[in-house]
Amino acid sequence: MSAHDHDFPKTTPAQVILAVLGAIIAPALIIFLIVKMVLGVQNNYLPDADPAVLSSAAEERIKPVAAVDVADPSAEVTLKTGEEVVQGICAGCHGAGAFGAPKLGDEGAWAPRIAQGYETLVKHAIEGIRQMPARGGSPDLSDIEVASAVAYMGNQAGASFTEPEAPAAEE
Repeated sequence: MSAHDHDFPKTTPAQVILAVLGAIIAPALIIFLIVKMVLGVQNNYLPDADPAVLSSAAEERIKPVAAVDVADPSAEVTLKTGEEVVQGICAGCHGAGAFGAPKLGDEGAWAPRIAQGYETLVKHAIEGIRQMPARGGSPDLSDIEVASAVAYMGNQAGASFTEPEAPAAEE
């Protein structure tokens, strides 16, 4: 038999140094993290704290993330004008002509739509048509506000639509 039955790969000094460092650093890191966790728990423990302080801290931690705000149904509703609706909502698409929407004031693009009539335009604006969502994507708009916006946009493009009147307040 030969003197070298088992040939093992040669271990370099760099491998030995890395193994020793790993054997020292890994446990030290684990011990450090455990100590840090224990100290963190101890710092949050308040044995002599006033019960009122503890109660308010607990209330702060468990308070709801959001609250429901219920509007008063008897409160007076103020309707937006056609211009306010157009500037706040409609201009997002009609200002740039996004998704094939006719641009504000573009008489050529609006002419075929104006020819369909005011009632048809209002119906399309309320119900939605092609890429345009119902009520321009703002479900809180009333029919009167949508109709006012249609009249305003149509008039900007050469139509002579009459903006609808707000209904009389109920008593």
